[in-house]
Amino acid sequence: MRIDELLNEVSGRLERAGIMSARADAELIIGHVLGERRGRVQALTMLGTAIDEDRAERIRALAGEREDRVPLQHLTGRAPFRTIELSVGPGVFVPRPETEIVAQFAVDALAAVPDPSPVAVDLCTGSGAIALALATEVPTARVWAVEKSREAHAWAERNVRELGDDRVELILGDAADAARLLPPELVGRVHVLISNPPYVPDDMVPRDPEVREHDPEQALYGGADGLDLVRAISRTGLDVVAPGGLIVIEHAEVQGEAIRALLAADGWRAPATHRDLTLRDRATTAVR
Repeated sequence: MRIDELLNEVSGRLERAGIMSARADAELIIGHVLGERRGRVQALTMLGTAIDEDRAERIRALAGEREDRVPLQHLTGRAPFRTIELSVGPGVFVPRPETEIVAQFAVDALAAVPDPSPVAVDLCTGSGAIALALATEVPTARVWAVEKSREAHAWAERNVRELGDDRVELILGDAADAARLLPPELVGRVHVLISNPPYVPDDMVPRDPEVREHDPEQALYGGADGLDLVRAISRTGLDVVAPGGLIVIEHAEVQGEAIRALLAADGWRAPATHRDLTLRDRATTAVR
């Protein structure tokens, strides 16, 4: 059969399953099986290129899993993030596009540090997305990344090995213990501390089945108000970050005011909340 016929079949199935990005997901599934990028799949579709039955059946099988709301990234094993592409799968939080905006605050701050080797720490690194983005986009930076989950740490280890260029150090441990986990010579000398911590309140169940059923609970839930780990990161950050350094925390749309208040109460200066591209509050920054 032709690729355009298969694309219409698969995207129709995904659309009926309630997947908003049905066409794009279908193109990415086909590209994954063919070993081609999405743009090339679109070109092959317009050309009326044929596909053999074995690969067509593999595509249909993956489409069936996607219909069951298995995350696309788990099916392809890859997740794009800013300028890099990460390996992901069960046991690790899939990086989201909105986090790319959060990472920009850290990239900008690192690039402005007068030190020839600015230092960044990424707490709750998950797949290593933020840490690796910082190391890639600020080549002079040295980056440390902390992750508590052994499953997520294994994925981060794989990504750091592939993309880290020996400038990202990965630590297995609790973000709340960052001051103890980091090398002693870094404590009080970190220029940028960034985190996308678990911030969903315990009694709020995510609506999307991809999140609810496949993202690890440890990466989602943050206590009664979602801010348990944010409080711990604020406190340990005071020990870790150098005077004048920046803390960057990702959070839910409704949490900005509470996070600004707790950072200010702890002694951080100039707390400010920033919106993402959808105009939702997404990150709060403050100065040590």
